[in-house]
Amino acid sequence: MTDNAYYLEALLKGSSKDIRNIYKKNFPRVRGFVLQNKGRQEDAEDVFQKALLQLAIRYKKEKFEIRQSFEAYLFTVCKNLWRRELNKSKNKVTNGIVIEPKNEERDMALSILEQKRWELFTESLELISENCKKILKMFFDKVSYAQIVINMQYNSETVARQRVFKCKNQLRKLIEKDHRMNALREL
Repeated sequence: MTDNAYYLEALLKGSSKDIRNIYKKNFPRVRGFVLQNKGRQEDAEDVFQKALLQLAIRYKKEKFEIRQSFEAYLFTVCKNLWRRELNKSKNKVTNGIVIEPKNEERDMALSILEQKRWELFTESLELISENCKKILKMFFDKVSYAQIVINMQYNSETVARQRVFKCKNQLRKLIEKDHRMNALREL
């Protein structure tokens, strides 16, 4: 059994020793991320617990495989959950009153859906050419077209824009061609 499967099974079984291990190895990084992004200790704890619950629920439903390290996967789940929390709080006006989520199950389902989309995106990104990966990484990191021209030694920004467009199209086609895509469309 791989380490990843071992940790997922431990979450399913509720093995307190293994869960403490997961917590000790992974929580400090998650806490650091949440604290650096407008969160508090309690927020980090909530996000971490939700991530573990999300992984356990998803693994119980479908024995999925983690293609990177468990630690990297768990951190990505936590980052996505925290970003989702930040986006939700941006859209709420509370007048000083705490508003509890109306439907925790729907929220969990949407989080799992987002995680599956992210996995499909990253897997598809690995299938495109190294040149396109490099271009899209710069594009997603919001590197200017002028800087892409310099980094990739293109003749002009027009060429850089065309390459970004072609690479994004190539990635989009790979994602749309994947059999999982229909199940991951917006609800």
